[in-house]
Amino acid sequence: MTATTTPSASAPTPAAAAPTTVRIPAFSVAGIAVRTSNNDEMNPAIARLGGLWGRFFSESWERKLPSRGDDGRIYGVYSGYESNEHGAFDVTAGVAVADAAAAQAVPGAVRVDIEAGDYLVFTGQGDMPQMVIDTWVQIWHYFAANPQVQRRFGTDFEAYEGPEKVAIHIGVKTA
Repeated sequence: MTATTTPSASAPTPAAAAPTTVRIPAFSVAGIAVRTSNNDEMNPAIARLGGLWGRFFSESWERKLPSRGDDGRIYGVYSGYESNEHGAFDVTAGVAVADAAAAQAVPGAVRVDIEAGDYLVFTGQGDMPQMVIDTWVQIWHYFAANPQVQRRFGTDFEAYEGPEKVAIHIGVKTA
């Protein structure tokens, strides 16, 4: 997977760097998934994302998948949006796979295809899970302050480059 990076023309949110714009080619991620919503994730009694990631690591899903992509990163993919950030969506914890069909042969695995297109990239660094939460807050503030930038609500994804570093890619509409 390759991406072309250009600086974003939008102003940064307070205390945060401006996102960069990248063009991402289509690729596939395989792993395990849940359906949730931001509202559900605010309630610890019904939140699903912590359990998804706990299962992903405790069952070593990153090692179970054949034909694993060569970038070595772990992904959290947001897809199947019901509407926008207020509706339900799917989250897949997984790895990029070179052979999407072979990955589906693993019992319990699902595949999601990342849409090709333009993405704004927001980065976070620090202790998990707070750095991911803080980066999503940065994203929500960015879109609230920049209503001219429209999200696609097709696929978005988190790319983990280690236990304390994330790049969150948000699909945006182009004019």
